[in-house]
Parts: sequence; C-alpha cells; structure tokens
Amino acid sequence: MRVEAILLLFLGVFFGIVGIVYWFWSYEQAGTAMLVGTSLLGFLPGGYYFFWHRRMGQRVEDRDDATIEEGAGDINSFPSSSIWPFVLGMGAFLTLMSLVFGIWLIFPGISLILTALVGVTAESRRGGHV
Repeated sequence: MRVEAILLLFLGVFFGIVGIVYWFWSYEQAGTAMLVGTSLLGFLPGGYYFFWHRRMGQRVEDRDDATIEEGAGDINSFPSSSIWPFVLGMGAFLTLMSLVFGIWLIFPGISLILTALVGVTAESRRGGHV
C-alpha cells in the first residue's frame, strides 16, 4: 500500500499548492473550495493507506524480490448474476424522477428500493437465487 499512499498524498499536496496559487491569483472562492476538496480527496485515502502500510508492513506486491507464487492466495467466491441491482437502480431512478415529475413517483421508487434491499440481503444469506 506504500505506492498507493505516496501517489495519493502527492496528489493531495499538488492540488493543495494549486489551490493556494489559485486563491492568490484569482481570489475566486468556488474554484478554491473545489481545489481544497480535491486535495482532501487525495489526503483522506492516502493517509488511510499510509496508516495501514505502517501498521501491517510491506505487502508482497511492494517487494522487489517477491515471486508470483507468494502473491497467490485464496480468491473467495464471486456473486452470481442477480436482478436486484437493476431493481435498486430503477427505484433510485424513480425516486429522483419524483423531483421532476411529481412527488407521487417517490412511492413506487422507495418500494422498489426496499424490495431490492430485502432481495439482495436474502439472496446473499442463502447463497443463491431467491
């Protein structure tokens, strides 16, 4: 995680410097706020990765003398195809469309979202299709 941490911390420092220069060059508040937010988007995960790198030590991927066999491990199981992400997306779509076409669309949208959440939870607990 060391490489990822250094890259993200570098991006945070870079956008922080650009934000300071931008502020003194233009005195514009919206762009400066966005650049500060961008630098925080570099510092937050970069600091998290750096914390875990210091706590766990070097990974196999970070070592120059590592072999491919050392990096192989358990792959775990992958989820099967499911209809519930589509149902969740349709519920979110209807909920957002309620802001445009009327509040009445929020009721089928919320019901689709709740149905999808219950369905994906039941499917993940049983390990198959519901």
